[in-house]
Amino acid sequence: MSSGPGAASAPAPDPHDSPPASDAPAARPARKSSMFSSLKVRNYRLFFMGQVVSNIGTWMQRIAQDWLVLSLTGSSAAVGITTALQFLPMLLFGLYGGVLVDRLRKRPTLLVTQSSMALTAIALAVLTLTGHVQVWHVYVAAFAVGLATVVDNPARQSFVSELVGPGQLQNAVSLNSANFQSARLVGPAVAGILITGVGTGYAFLFNGLSFIAPLTGLLLMRARELHVVERAPRGKGQLREGVRYVTGRPELIWPIVLVGFVGTFAFNFPVYLSAFADDVFHAGAGAYSMFNTLMAVGSVAGALLAARRGTARLRLLIVAAMAFGALEIVAATTPTLWMFALLMVPLGLFGMTVNVTTNTSIQMSTDPAMRGRVMALYMMIFLGGSPVGAPIVGWVTDTYGARVGLAAGGAVAALAAAVIGLILARVGNLRLSVGWHGGHPRVRFVPREQQEALAPAA
Repeated sequence: MSSGPGAASAPAPDPHDSPPASDAPAARPARKSSMFSSLKVRNYRLFFMGQVVSNIGTWMQRIAQDWLVLSLTGSSAAVGITTALQFLPMLLFGLYGGVLVDRLRKRPTLLVTQSSMALTAIALAVLTLTGHVQVWHVYVAAFAVGLATVVDNPARQSFVSELVGPGQLQNAVSLNSANFQSARLVGPAVAGILITGVGTGYAFLFNGLSFIAPLTGLLLMRARELHVVERAPRGKGQLREGVRYVTGRPELIWPIVLVGFVGTFAFNFPVYLSAFADDVFHAGAGAYSMFNTLMAVGSVAGALLAARRGTARLRLLIVAAMAFGALEIVAATTPTLWMFALLMVPLGLFGMTVNVTTNTSIQMSTDPAMRGRVMALYMMIFLGGSPVGAPIVGWVTDTYGARVGLAAGGAVAALAAAVIGLILARVGNLRLSVGWHGGHPRVRFVPREQQEALAPAA
């Protein structure tokens, strides 16, 4: 991770020295951090404020884009294709984007990527407002945004450590997630009003103009206050080097595999929620916006709880992923719109816990010179799985119904979490411990040696 002037970079932990899922007392933080401590850093505060505005526009465009495609085609599969095209570049070129990010300065890179996404949104707004938009225009715009995201995502993820340094990284990553999900409270609601009132084109226009805020924040930052990370020089084999780095570390590869399953099959909410709003409950765009807003309430809560935690633990990741999958199965069986809507809150909370815990644990376990490639691989698997999963879940939803599609996605997430939890326990030489603590039952994984030492003599 990035180090400040005069401070040594924190090395990536060795899985043999610290079991990836251990509950050993040494792994516990000394105290919880202040929920908003990273906002004391001026550069991060500028970054955060710019993202507040831009994220609202992003959520507005997401809702408008999905609803526009559904209106033009009447097909959930078409919504899935749009999602797939937006994330296909990450699947194809994500690792190359990570190599570029490790070589380039992050702030100028973000100025270019953010500007390109602004121009794409404005172009789509013009087509929609003039009445010339066709579904293939939306497909092209989604693919163009995806191409910019190949570099923008790993650059933004790794830039956070340069803004705040290693001591505030957990808090800053969590606040970024809270920021994004807080915008989800406003964006879908405003998008719903605009769609029903004046049409989808104004949502695209607002998103394009919203990029002025992060671009201004990037320009106002003080370069001397950044925590400089040495950039990787040009060289052959850097892509393979990044893959070998990840695959050789259980604390990196298995969380990435888990979020791959979750992102591919369980996080396809544009497909699921639009189908529930339109086909199951026949409630229209207003219900679709409401579902997204309620899920954002839970997501904000999950992100703020993560901001208070002093560390990101893989045990929490496994439990949250299993709970997330189980809740999707329960939601798929709910008979009424309001029961389904209320379940969006805990779904958002556990989904965000999975997201933040994975992101933070990976960044904290990665050498600074490799962070761009590692984060690119993480984002490629998490987001790039959508081109595979979205058409599949869209087809399942169209063929067998929205309930079957959502339940199947939840089952995949829960099963993957259970299997990978057992793998991490085995790699870390852990055993299941069941007992009582403070008058309550306690189930956890502990090192085999610790359990054997505590066991009564025969």
